[in-house]
Amino acid sequence: MSDLVVAIDASRIRSGGGVAHLIGILDIERIEGFGFKEIHVWSYRKLLDLIPDKPWLVKHHAKETEQSLLTQLFWQATRLPTEIREAGCQILFSADAGTVCRFEPMVALNQNMLPYDEGVLKLFGFSRNRLQQTVIYLVQKSAFRFATASIFLTHYAAKRVQHYTGKLLNTTVIAHGVGQVFKETLPQASWPSDKAQPIECLYVSPILEYKYQWVVVRAIKLLRDRGHQLRLTLVGGGGRRALRLLNKQIEASDPRHEFVTVLDFVPHEEIPLRIAQTNIFVFASGCETFGISLLEAMAVGVPIASSNQSSLPETLQDGGVYFDPTDDTSIADAIEQLINDPVRREHLAQQAKTLSESYSWPRCAEQTWDYIGQVYAQYKKTNATKKTR
Repeated sequence: MSDLVVAIDASRIRSGGGVAHLIGILDIERIEGFGFKEIHVWSYRKLLDLIPDKPWLVKHHAKETEQSLLTQLFWQATRLPTEIREAGCQILFSADAGTVCRFEPMVALNQNMLPYDEGVLKLFGFSRNRLQQTVIYLVQKSAFRFATASIFLTHYAAKRVQHYTGKLLNTTVIAHGVGQVFKETLPQASWPSDKAQPIECLYVSPILEYKYQWVVVRAIKLLRDRGHQLRLTLVGGGGRRALRLLNKQIEASDPRHEFVTVLDFVPHEEIPLRIAQTNIFVFASGCETFGISLLEAMAVGVPIASSNQSSLPETLQDGGVYFDPTDDTSIADAIEQLINDPVRREHLAQQAKTLSESYSWPRCAEQTWDYIGQVYAQYKKTNATKKTR
């Protein structure tokens, strides 16, 4: 009989990858097979509106989730446990581990690696962002230690987080999924037939300090100085400080705005086609829990030049060329490998496409809900054993 009622705290999910993950694992038709009766999710209105309606899904809008970080944390600590119990939920799934809610049992999911990367945090300087990440670090560290079990998106993330939290007793690794539309979208860009035609490069990611968009601009300028006609499109809005760095570099490298185009946020449904129409996908992030944009490019099957930092080599494996995202020469050399070797370029693109086939939202959802069900069953069994002693 399906009788388990699951609560999801999604109040702290703010990134595109976190939103995609939540929608992906909830976009299933039936939950009875997991032993579930209902799933309740607490979050802010915009995110709740993005989640598909299901007969077994109950959405809770808490006005505190629209307010300051401290207000959100206070609500999690004081009101959310009561609301979970009143809804009849028996287990809490913290969808990004950014919770101070102390409902037991709880499964925490790691969605943010920034608090665990000192090198990247230095890029924020003494700023509001740095302070916010410090608070998030303290909250997540406490949540992981309290949680009955924890889910990580990569083995890299599991190892890195536990370096700070200490060894966690019950953990698993469940990779992201990728939308079927990316797998069904085929590359459309022909490779330029002569050097006069531009090679199109695309980088899809929010413009933030640790995404190193301004270093990529320097690398593209370096390649143009070497005689390669490249154009770069950067897709994604960003923070003011990172935008200042980027705009300053564009003025230095491309003052006439001939080869760098910066687009603000683009609807996600347009991304597959934009990837398909590029010759080379560049991903220069210095810190990623998984790298969902990278996976989307892999699924389309375009040549990829990627950062060698954080979890990205675990995701891309042998499906691309790598570079140091802080070094414009390293980025330029990696892209030049793809330009100069068409056989390798096509092989890597196909290898990335093949690797992406093992990632899907149905698989991610099944593994996630199966694990949560197993955690609850073991928790219930352990508690029953304690009571008989």
